[in-house]
Amino acid sequence: MLRWPVKSLRGEEVGQARFDARGMAGDRAYALVDGREHHVGRLLTVRQRAEMLHWRSGYPGDDGAADGVPTLTAPDGSEWKWDDPGLAGALAESLGTPLRLRAADGQQDRGPTVLVTTEASRAALEEELGAPVDLRRFRPNLHLALDAPAFAEEGWTAGTVVTVGDVELAVEGPEAGPCIRCAVPSWDPDGRERWPGLQKRLIERHANAFGVIMRVSRPGTVRRGDPAAAVPVTGA
Repeated sequence: MLRWPVKSLRGEEVGQARFDARGMAGDRAYALVDGREHHVGRLLTVRQRAEMLHWRSGYPGDDGAADGVPTLTAPDGSEWKWDDPGLAGALAESLGTPLRLRAADGQQDRGPTVLVTTEASRAALEEELGAPVDLRRFRPNLHLALDAPAFAEEGWTAGTVVTVGDVELAVEGPEAGPCIRCAVPSWDPDGRERWPGLQKRLIERHANAFGVIMRVSRPGTVRRGDPAAAVPVTGA
């Protein structure tokens, strides 16, 4: 399980997490807002500043509770609490752009959703490309080993259900279904180097999709190692 406390920054791996109407608790609950002329009010993302991936964010403790505010780790290793009055200035200097901070649940691009990827698809994409594919490029919340063939999720439509432990996820509501990718996965997870061939392959072979966007239909806590199963519904 992966959680991304601050949108477009590096995140954290967790052993357990709460899933509810927000999606994954604490996921993308914080964001940077662009302060540049003609961009004021827009969320700042890797698409504008790949250097955002030089920063890491995580919540205190190791129980996945997402309690309190996250701590951000700068490229030089210094740590900043989200509520530190100097954080916005440090980020602005590091990223080379004026900005402000915003805290609000459900700031995922597609609303309060959960992004699910599968190991079969990751391994198959790696084989197609003939090079290692780091899962973190795709910024999922849940990465599952399912009894399903690689890329099966490309055909999942409304009504598809995935259960993980006691939690149930469904392809339902607006924006749900196969995840159409932007250019962000072409950046390595640390924002150092771009790999255009990855997205080119997704476009050519997979309609530019990887993973599936779902909503929580039965809330609860997911723990690492919980059994997972899918009941897919596919288009005619």
